[in-house]
Amino acid sequence: MKPLYLASMTALAGAALSLTAPLAADDHAADAPNIEDVLANESRDGDRARDQYRNPAETLAFFQIEPTMTVAEYGPGGAWYTRVLAPWIMPKGKYIAFNGDSDARTYRSRAQEARSKAWTENFKKGLVEASGMGEDAAHVFEIDEMPDDVAGTVDRVVIFRSMHGLANSNTADDVLDAVHKMLKDDGMVGVVQHRAPADASFDDYSPAPGYMKKEQVLAIFAANGFELVAESEINANPKDPANWEGGVWTLPPVLRYGDQDREKYVAIGESDRMTLLFKKAD
Repeated sequence: MKPLYLASMTALAGAALSLTAPLAADDHAADAPNIEDVLANESRDGDRARDQYRNPAETLAFFQIEPTMTVAEYGPGGAWYTRVLAPWIMPKGKYIAFNGDSDARTYRSRAQEARSKAWTENFKKGLVEASGMGEDAAHVFEIDEMPDDVAGTVDRVVIFRSMHGLANSNTADDVLDAVHKMLKDDGMVGVVQHRAPADASFDDYSPAPGYMKKEQVLAIFAANGFELVAESEINANPKDPANWEGGVWTLPPVLRYGDQDREKYVAIGESDRMTLLFKKAD
């Protein structure tokens, strides 16, 4: 079998995806791809440098995800994880990409608003072109337009490095309400989030720098009907003091200060991250 493999997609702009070969109809009935094969494919050459910090195989295993499941990814953005999840899940399971309500946001410019509101159509177009599986296999929507038949059908929702954005925009409740509705009764939510030190003051570590305290994340989920199942240090980075004036974007891959102290930040690597698994509260 030749599984589908996704190449680059710009954040929210929905640029086209590409792959090594389209997925033939007969291939869809074959065995699901192996995650290690997906990660090793040459189409990920540009992404693989991040694997040492994001640990995709270990993270997805911790979230107890199987390639036959229905898996929904919130806010794919630059689509780094989409290029892992979609080729792994789509052949035998169901991959969903979803985002918040674009009409509920405020924008810095008309161009930003136009990009945001075109996200669903552009992302879906890219996924269709990349997978070769047709529009029926590309499930992409904003939470206010969630199809009725999605409710209660999703095995796993994954939220990668996005909780600070939801907290800052006061949209966490809306998104997690949609997540609660789409999950099966035994479905779970996997979260990876930049982590502030446990003993830090809230004033120093509001979500603004990109880092959040674990207790903040737990409180948000508890308020929306979820409870913690397990946590892991898979994506921890003890080299990161998580106290940068420029926030998490000081570190790779953003390196917001360019060449200033670049070697120092590269040596630290990507941010310290908590990895959490939630279920619906009893």
